Amino acid sequence: MSEATLNYDVTSMPLEEIDVSNPALFEADAHWPFFERLRAEAPVHYCKDSAFGPYWSVTRFDDIMAVEKDHETFSSFPAIVIGDQDPDFTVKQFIAMDPPRHDDQRKAVTPAVSPQSLSKMEPLIRSRIGQIMDELPIGEPFNWVDRVSIELTTQMLATLFDFPFEERRRLTFWSDMATASDEIAGDDSVSPDERQAALMECLEVFTGIWRERAEQSPEGKYDFITLMAHSPHFQKMDQMEFLGNLVLLIVGGNDTTRNSISGGVLMLNEHPEQYAKLRADHGLVPNMVSEIIRYQTPLMHMRRTATRDTLLGGQQIRKGDKVVMWYVSGNRDAEKIDRPDEFIIDRPHARNHISFGFGVHRCMGNRLAEMQLRLVWEEILQRFERVEVVGPATRLKSNFVRGITDLPVVLHPRQA
Repeated sequence: MSEATLNYDVTSMPLEEIDVSNPALFEADAHWPFFERLRAEAPVHYCKDSAFGPYWSVTRFDDIMAVEKDHETFSSFPAIVIGDQDPDFTVKQFIAMDPPRHDDQRKAVTPAVSPQSLSKMEPLIRSRIGQIMDELPIGEPFNWVDRVSIELTTQMLATLFDFPFEERRRLTFWSDMATASDEIAGDDSVSPDERQAALMECLEVFTGIWRERAEQSPEGKYDFITLMAHSPHFQKMDQMEFLGNLVLLIVGGNDTTRNSISGGVLMLNEHPEQYAKLRADHGLVPNMVSEIIRYQTPLMHMRRTATRDTLLGGQQIRKGDKVVMWYVSGNRDAEKIDRPDEFIIDRPHARNHISFGFGVHRCMGNRLAEMQLRLVWEEILQRFERVEVVGPATRLKSNFVRGITDLPVVLHPRQA
């Protein structure tokens, strides 16, 4: 499906020609009618020819949940994105493993984002958000993504890794490089050589940090590298597995929060009645956070690979087939979510979304993401009457990360 397809009448397109892996669809925010048709007519849909090879699309909420719950039939190995890695540059990571190894490695790093750790971090995060907000220009346009969304999540990443704070933007750069792959997600913004060089730099820097942390006492320290360096479950990693887990933790700590912060501003501007509702009742913030994460769906899909022949939604899945769970579609399933295409900040059961996945691979940092978004909006509402979007949002060309790269805004301060 070429970029010309973006102007195609999806209602008359033959089902077998639909290819929702096309990254241009998401860059143009034009994917919605394609998923709407698949949910209605072919909820488990086979695409035999795409830039990423043949694959199955799972588009309804309940079918996605069925795949998530059955990791023995639908394996995360060898990859959780629709495309395949370069065989000459292949990383390994615990999200692309199955139990028990997945569980052992995940459990080892979870203390960094445990409720106890988050409780200790909350005052620090709030103070940093406040400082970011207080340094923003009033009444003149600026890019919200760069000044707020990226800066906040980068500071948070530096905390989670105990990374040198003055060098924190390197973490954002490595995160962007990790997901910028034409063969994996359709993002052709950098060359394979550039991407590989950036990730090898990331590996070199963190190898040095690992060696330092391994020689230090882990007592009272809960950063990711200390936890990994002192866990028996990470001692037999080769370099590419270490790099893969670094990438997993950096991207996981970056993309969900970063793009939901930007997405929330855009959503409230597109739905002014909801913004008015929020200004009238700041107590709606926690519920709104869940609605933002559902409506944005920062990571749009996860892939599984069938380990055996099976039936799903009445379709015959063969061993070795790619099975792609489209969270971005499941979050708009009217059979599961009332008025799913509407952004409603006081929606009942707003946490009933699938943006964080489900089962053994449910997003490890989901509580951290929710906390950061809650604090962001509490601090915004204290200072500003409105964050006004004054130009079009620029979206990332990717079928994996539903990213916003530029969002011009003007701040209107609260009146005393």
